[in-house]
Amino acid sequence: MSTARPQRPAPETAAPRARRRPDVATAVGAAVLVATAAVVGVLIERAGQKLYVDWEPLYSDWMPHVGPGTLPALAIAVAVVGWGPAAAARLPWRALVWCSWGAAMAWTFALALIDGWQRGIAGQLRGKHEYLLAMHRWDDPGAALRGFTDYILIDVPDNWPAHVAGHPPGAMLTFVGLDHAGLGGGAWAGVFCIVVGTSAAAAILVALRALGAEQPARLAAPFIVLAPAAVWVGTSADGYFAAVAAWGLALLAVAGTAARAGARWAAALGAGLLLGWVLYLSYGLTLMAVLAVAVLACIRTLRPLPLAVLGAAAVAAAFTAAGFWWLEGYDLLVTRYFQGVGGKRPYYYWVWANLAIVVITAGPAAIAGLRRAVLAAPAAAVRLRRGPPRGTDALVVLATAALLAIAAADLSGMSKGETERIWLPFVVWAVPAAALLPARDHRVWLGVQAALALAANHLLLNGW
Repeated sequence: MSTARPQRPAPETAAPRARRRPDVATAVGAAVLVATAAVVGVLIERAGQKLYVDWEPLYSDWMPHVGPGTLPALAIAVAVVGWGPAAAARLPWRALVWCSWGAAMAWTFALALIDGWQRGIAGQLRGKHEYLLAMHRWDDPGAALRGFTDYILIDVPDNWPAHVAGHPPGAMLTFVGLDHAGLGGGAWAGVFCIVVGTSAAAAILVALRALGAEQPARLAAPFIVLAPAAVWVGTSADGYFAAVAAWGLALLAVAGTAARAGARWAAALGAGLLLGWVLYLSYGLTLMAVLAVAVLACIRTLRPLPLAVLGAAAVAAAFTAAGFWWLEGYDLLVTRYFQGVGGKRPYYYWVWANLAIVVITAGPAAIAGLRRAVLAAPAAAVRLRRGPPRGTDALVVLATAALLAIAAADLSGMSKGETERIWLPFVVWAVPAAALLPARDHRVWLGVQAALALAANHLLLNGW
């Protein structure tokens, strides 16, 4: 007579490995997309059609180099990969928010300094397409604002540099304001963009916690810090735009969930002012409305809306009274876009190559997390109809909304190339999706994220 031997559980069952495979497959597929965009881009160029970038699909040059930021960047990457997840889990909430901003700032400064102080920070916003090139024409801001639309088109004498013409005047007025405050020049402008731009890390955490997702926010914090997007936050004005938009959304979330009525009203008005200001920083950021709707869906109330609309309307009224009409500026911008390289870059390439750029800026971990977010979105939407968000619901909804905004920008044909900076305000909300990956794998994924950012800044000289 025989007896069956007891079954001992395997040290690691096949199920976790099976759940891991789709994440890895997604990241590998994303890497293949990047490689395909690079190869096809080269073939298009050799066939005689210009893409107007130097290292397809990025607006970058191949130039392996090291610099003063190399060792600090490596040290920060090792520290965040090694101790970031544990610290994010244990730190008091306020300390986590401040530390995340500080770590993101240090990471971004270090990456920028790989190119050196002048080329990496002080000189970035003084290039031929940049805002500071037009500073001498804003000695009288009122007159410059009233005549702003007269110099948007390329065929007009003394037309604005590309970035001034391509944005509403709020972007230019920011640097004019810095100059009038005694913080003029490229160095102060670069430092401002990094310091303010990296505050988006804090804003995203604040928003997620307000929407009932503190634990997912803690898991996401190290990924937000080490996002490869930091390469382009330091230094481009679009990093600053991303932070303004992120704080607007964070205040909107607080406006729907704060316990005290006064705090709710102040947050709602502040959200409106910031989101209104965003519309005068970049025309394309009208698509932040997609994320604002996602926040409203999560807070499950429209109570903040009247004050938020009032704040946004106040910003619009101030610009209109000062002589700038947003719709006229946008109409002229569309013409200017097709007068320049935007009209010459082939849509058939950029409509999918732009997505390869998202892979680089968000990183493979975020892309793998986005797959999970999209799959979880229907169930999260059902739960939101029944009650307040819980668990990862808010993170899933916001990451999916960021993906929808990117898709809309992509299909519009008004984003062809250079999206490593243009789409930063959307990409920063896609990065937290990496928190949806199995926690046991987070350090590996963080290492991949950091390695990508380090490679991008050491092997390429990026145009932004």
